[in-house]
Amino acid sequence: MENYKKIKEMFLMQQRLNDETNGVGWEDGYTKNGKLINWKRCIYMECAELIDSFAWKHWKNIAAAPDIDNIVIEIVDIWHFVMSYVLEQNKNLKSIDEIASEVISVSAFREFSAHRANIEDYSIYEIVNDIELLMHETSGFNFSVGSLLQDYFRVAIKCGVNLEVLFAKYIGKNVLNKFRQDNGYKEGSYRKIWNGKEDNVVLVEILNSGVLEVGEIYANLEKAYKNSEI
Repeated sequence: MENYKKIKEMFLMQQRLNDETNGVGWEDGYTKNGKLINWKRCIYMECAELIDSFAWKHWKNIAAAPDIDNIVIEIVDIWHFVMSYVLEQNKNLKSIDEIASEVISVSAFREFSAHRANIEDYSIYEIVNDIELLMHETSGFNFSVGSLLQDYFRVAIKCGVNLEVLFAKYIGKNVLNKFRQDNGYKEGSYRKIWNGKEDNVVLVEILNSGVLEVGEIYANLEKAYKNSEI
């Protein structure tokens, strides 16, 4: 699948997930339940979780290796919210086709869509600084969608995530997010720990086993969730 089609497919899936989760018209800033939506806050909170996947603390586990699997998941989670912000900002202005075309025109996208970088080639402090730049942008008021995408791709590249990896993992996480909503996530009844494992970890195991089709991913999640019931 060519780059444009991958980006377009992810935006279509994100639009559908947001419509189902928040209600049609969520781009106006509120869910169907009247809850305020702030995608910028979502981005910088996920960035904080991404930083915690690195051994940045000078007083604790100083020799620990980065949690590579969780780093990839956090990059994917941030992408959910970046896309949501882009969709919100372009409501009634641009089609998803136009949005996808603009995303692939961002200068950092060429490198992002090419080879997969090795996270070990970068200092963790360099990566954390870039993540904090993304946090700084989204905690303020004056920044462009182009800058947001540019800085996101820069962070993803240094975290060892390219378009191919993002696309595969996004499909899986999108399915997990739908599964969560179908099983009481919003109401607070959903269990995120399954037999001692976080659902994100279970998802990674399913994807690593070669399961990549949407329906099959959902079925595997459902089976694992039911088998973990108390």
